[in-house]
Amino acid sequence: MQKDRYIFPAIFDYADDGISIEFPDLPGCLPCADTTEEALKNAQEAMALHLYGMERDGDEIPDPTSVIKLHPQTNQAIVLIEAWMPFYRNVIENHAVKKTLTIPKWLNDLAEEKQVNFSQLLQTSLKKHLGVTDYKPKTKRQA
Repeated sequence: MQKDRYIFPAIFDYADDGISIEFPDLPGCLPCADTTEEALKNAQEAMALHLYGMERDGDEIPDPTSVIKLHPQTNQAIVLIEAWMPFYRNVIENHAVKKTLTIPKWLNDLAEEKQVNFSQLLQTSLKKHLGVTDYKPKTKRQA
């Protein structure tokens, strides 16, 4: 079940060459950074992207471990990271992707002469062809 808000503990490991970040409950989510401010931003973005992928794959999202159960070393800090998923889902799902296509030169010349916005026309045509007006994401289970 998707939630709008997730909060997970992260372990910030401070070393001479930067900060490595680990989420005990999200294996494979391992951002890094040079400063604490950058670490907070990178941790939030990486966690949101990781959770988005889990949602899309239909994976069960675990409950976060209580911070009192974590025992950091002297060079580590436990930081609670929050992700507001409606924002991240929207950013990810509406991210523009570049497509290469081929049309006859005469058609391209005429369209450019008429100042056609190719991207907008393609989007409008695809929506009409697919019978959609707004994007509604499907999880792997729904597909």
